[in-house]
Amino acid sequence: MSDLTIPYDVIVVGAGINGLGVARDAASRGLRTLLLEQDDLCSGVSAWSGRLVHGGLRYLEHRDFALVRESLRERERLFRLAPHLVRPKRLIMPFYSHNRRPAWLIRLGMITYDALSFDKKTKGREILKKDAIIARFPGIDTEGLAGAAVFTDGQVEYAERLCVEVALAAVGSGAEVRTKSRVEEPVMEGGKVVGVRYRDTTTGELHEARAHVVLNVAGPWIDRVFRRNAPEQPRLNGGTKGSHLIVDPFPGAPADVVYYESKTDGRLVLVIPWMGRYLIGTTDLRFDDDPDEARCDSNEMAYLLEEVNTLIPQARLTVDDVIFTYSGVRPLPYAPDVEEWEIPRSHVLHDHAPDLPNLVTVVGGKLTTYRQLAEDAVDDVFARLGRKAPKCVTAQLPLPGAAGDLEETRRFLLQQGLSRLSADRLVALYGSRAADVLAITADAPGLREVLHAATGAIRAELLFAVRHELARTLADVMARRVLLAFEPGHGLEVLDEAVAVLGDELGWDQDRRKAEVEEYVGWLSHLAVPGRDLPGVHR
Repeated sequence: MSDLTIPYDVIVVGAGINGLGVARDAASRGLRTLLLEQDDLCSGVSAWSGRLVHGGLRYLEHRDFALVRESLRERERLFRLAPHLVRPKRLIMPFYSHNRRPAWLIRLGMITYDALSFDKKTKGREILKKDAIIARFPGIDTEGLAGAAVFTDGQVEYAERLCVEVALAAVGSGAEVRTKSRVEEPVMEGGKVVGVRYRDTTTGELHEARAHVVLNVAGPWIDRVFRRNAPEQPRLNGGTKGSHLIVDPFPGAPADVVYYESKTDGRLVLVIPWMGRYLIGTTDLRFDDDPDEARCDSNEMAYLLEEVNTLIPQARLTVDDVIFTYSGVRPLPYAPDVEEWEIPRSHVLHDHAPDLPNLVTVVGGKLTTYRQLAEDAVDDVFARLGRKAPKCVTAQLPLPGAAGDLEETRRFLLQQGLSRLSADRLVALYGSRAADVLAITADAPGLREVLHAATGAIRAELLFAVRHELARTLADVMARRVLLAFEPGHGLEVLDEAVAVLGDELGWDQDRRKAEVEEYVGWLSHLAVPGRDLPGVHR
């Protein structure tokens, strides 16, 4: 299958963590790879999770030991291959008398969890008695409390940055990544799919790209990609909506992640330290609309606030304490007769033959196991190409920001005159690539100036995003590169300066600058609190 009249071996649709992982794996094994994304890297569900890299403890309830083992193995790999972005985090699981899962079952689960992570380098489980857990987490409700399990999973505070680095690794291996490119229909010849037509959403122009295999890795959008000029296909996505609340530190707040069973309905709820604040989540509701329309509603907010106030009585959180919210649609298999929490979390490769030969849809998948999903998908591509698959190398390759010593990078930044706040931020977001951010200031020292005082973000990060990280718009930069969108003011207080820096770099005229601001402010609706405008949005 080396026909050079077909320029690509594989076209990947979707630049969430799974699509990016597939593109990286395919390119690293020598496949001519094109990735097409309707918006931007990590602009969909990959950004809207609880940002935990976990082994899937609750999958043990489904006896899905293979998925738990896979998740634990991939979690450990991420600790090693992306240590600046993915870090071990201790989790507390309280034993309450109201729990539907008895303490002995949780203990058994912990033993199994540890056994399945036999190759881990992180700390194992502890079972704490009541006095010990109160000492560790003084704010916890003590009524009916018998003790707790404490165990280790992982956290990726900046899921967007993980996606960016996987994208850069893909490009470094030879993949082409085109954002703002919405796939609209398959290209058919001889009864087979030989490519796709996609629209440049910035110009409106329609383009065609050809490949031997097309992989639909569009997450919860998988059923919406190939509706035009294609036979009707079975529904594959059965995604559920999960919402989170973001609040400032509050009385009684834990230092660890707390993973506990709701008194209301027995669901597992999380309180997660995140970016100096807390994520409270998540819900699990059927959602059949456009995934981009998913928003936290007032009932979800009330449910989550009640749950955290029950767990931590002194918290007394109200709607007024919610800084912002976000919601995402999990890319789960369609299972209409199964309870939401019981829907399988493992991934499936769906072959669209005989209607659409050479088109394969990746159903399911989760952040923790994106690399293994990619390996499985690329092995399948090689089989379809009739070629022997070279060995996958992504299990050993660090992501770009993990290529150097992080502490050495931090010392370098401090020696160059950056504040501790700015140096710590750059290392946290860029790893060893933080030195590359600073390098673009060599001929423009003003770019070292702090853009955002609360975070220590510097002006050079804006240019680094568009020069070296595939960002094309203000929203790309603010929401998925420098992450000021997730600060309490959403970066609106520095928006004029950001637009000036980016506009001068990219040659935006005044109309374009105004349009960029309007687009970003519109994007902020993803973070809305039900019944309340975001501060500063009406500029």
